[in-house]
Amino acid sequence: MEYVVGVVLALGISSFATLVGLDRDRVFYPTVMIVIASYYGLFAVMGGSFHSLVLELVGIAIFLSAALIGFKSTLWWVVGALAAHGVFDWFHARLITDPWRSVMVADVLPDVRPRGSGISLLASGLLEGGGQL
Repeated sequence: MEYVVGVVLALGISSFATLVGLDRDRVFYPTVMIVIASYYGLFAVMGGSFHSLVLELVGIAIFLSAALIGFKSTLWWVVGALAAHGVFDWFHARLITDPWRSVMVADVLPDVRPRGSGISLLASGLLEGGGQL
């Protein structure tokens, strides 16, 4: 079920952005990538874990760099970053422990968020790659 939710969200959001013309400018998807990556820092701060924040900053820096390189050169970097972000989300809990994120995932979205978000981002990357690059 979580995979269906992820794919439907990716299709819906990408279609909406295309329909209203948000993705006409090459700045749209790099900005989306930067905002998505910044949530890792938000979750670490909300969990009150300085150690998690430092580890999250490494991931943020990688995804921010990919977004900036993609903006300056070819958007395929951003496609790769969106897809890599979806894959990273699958393994995130094994690599970095965020106390608040663990509670949020367990209490609010018991089974959907980790895999659903990952598949949604992976599908977004694939959709963008197959789109108007």
